[in-house]
Amino acid sequence: MEVTKTLKKYLSKLIFVLIIAAFIIVCAVTADISSAVGTMWSLLPPVVAIGLALITKEVYSSLFIGIVTGGIIYALATGTGFEGMFTAVVKEGFIANLSDSYNVGILIFLVVLGIIVVMMNKAGGSRAYGEWAAKHIKNRRGATFATFLLGALIFVDDYFNCLTVGSVMRPVTDKHKVSRAKLAYLIDATAAPICIIAPISSWAAAVSGTVDGVNGIQLFIQTIPYNLYALLSIVMVIFISLTDFDFGPMKMHEQNALNGDLFTTRNNVYPDDDKPSHSKGKVIDLIIPVLTLIAFCVVGMIYTGGFFAGESFMDAFAGCDASFGLSLGSVGALIVIIGYFMCRRVLTFGECMDSIAAGFKQMVPAILILTFAWTLKTMTAMLEAGPFVSGIVKNAAALQVLLPLILFVVAIGLAFATGTSWGTFGILIPIVTAVFSTELANVAETGVIPSMVIVCISACLAGAVCGDHCSPISDTTIMASTGAQCDHVNHVSTQLPYAFTVAGVCAVGYVVSGFVQNVFVVMGISLALMLGVLFTLKLIGAKTGKK
Repeated sequence: MEVTKTLKKYLSKLIFVLIIAAFIIVCAVTADISSAVGTMWSLLPPVVAIGLALITKEVYSSLFIGIVTGGIIYALATGTGFEGMFTAVVKEGFIANLSDSYNVGILIFLVVLGIIVVMMNKAGGSRAYGEWAAKHIKNRRGATFATFLLGALIFVDDYFNCLTVGSVMRPVTDKHKVSRAKLAYLIDATAAPICIIAPISSWAAAVSGTVDGVNGIQLFIQTIPYNLYALLSIVMVIFISLTDFDFGPMKMHEQNALNGDLFTTRNNVYPDDDKPSHSKGKVIDLIIPVLTLIAFCVVGMIYTGGFFAGESFMDAFAGCDASFGLSLGSVGALIVIIGYFMCRRVLTFGECMDSIAAGFKQMVPAILILTFAWTLKTMTAMLEAGPFVSGIVKNAAALQVLLPLILFVVAIGLAFATGTSWGTFGILIPIVTAVFSTELANVAETGVIPSMVIVCISACLAGAVCGDHCSPISDTTIMASTGAQCDHVNHVSTQLPYAFTVAGVCAVGYVVSGFVQNVFVVMGISLALMLGVLFTLKLIGAKTGKK
């Protein structure tokens, strides 16, 4: 048995190495590296980073090697040599990303949230909530379903969703022996998939501004029924929560968790400096800080969108700066929460100040991975991976019946390689509007958006979320690992089979949608197929377990 496992382990590594080698050969045959910008070479850095991460289980080194690969290709393509490579990696990569105001806003939000979580734990609020949940949540099914419900309620922003749900639900899922990998999946599957179908969210704001001459929020709402990946991911989470069913690598993690090992491998990389200082903490010491944080973050986001300058609530969300709004709201919430804990006399001023360093320390792994991921995205942008992919899609636009499927698949690949769903639909949606420019010309007069346009834009959004969901360099995937305090590579490797299962069903749904633009037919067939696949996998798993 051990020999078989070892052979499988090395065989999987060999397959990944061969895939990367084959990709390099294809790049060399199809495009000269001296003109690598805007060719297949532009996709090599993320392929190397992702492949190495899955092979070696080392995230930091894999991402760094991917970044250096991008720098080397850029230097060879531009003829700038050794100096150009270091300039691209250090100045255009690390320094530019760490000085970018949007990125800094996200880092501030991360650190402040870490501080608040440490304070809640020191005050005993998390412990009290865990004790309350233990009385009301009786089993693993209840713990996983409660995690899903909380994730569905926090739909304002995916970053906020991941970190808040993780900090609140960790004590509950730990008590019921749910693996950290499973918790990370539950968080991830109720972050972006929920936000992309919530009209009041930072994602709705991002999508609403991508199509000129069309009411952005109206368009976003119309895409929701055709966003198959988001809807079917929610169906899958509910199914596995209620049936306590798992497959793939996740099954091993769950079996180990039942035996007391929540991490399975060397995953406990997060510090444990936030043990309760007081036993008098109550559930309210978790609820009030979380509600305060939610309220302040929502106010911060609509403030940046001009709500207090006369804009409507929806328009303010559509035009908000999510990074600035979240950082602004979290800092305001932190001040109020410190005052609250001091008034409640569960924490002293000194203990609150000690939480600042401890909270920052908790977020160091996420900050490191985010910095590497942002820099890798910069390398792919410098190599013009987006225009290369958009050119492929434009060439395929003649196959209009299969266009939803093509857009879905291309969006998955682009988001997986670049780690950004927003960037992906930002590239692909303008292509859709260019393809259907004639049909969209009359929208201002009729107010009716053609159904094929809605389907194609939905396919872009669904594929972007799917690729983002699978990608090890995605911000949201990193945040889910951080929220669950789970090793990042373990989260990715256990989540991939689940995401690919949903993506396979979605592919069939988008083939149907190319022929029949009827939401009831498309959604009905997709939902039936999704449930059929899940029940079949459960049946196969049950038979295998008996043997």
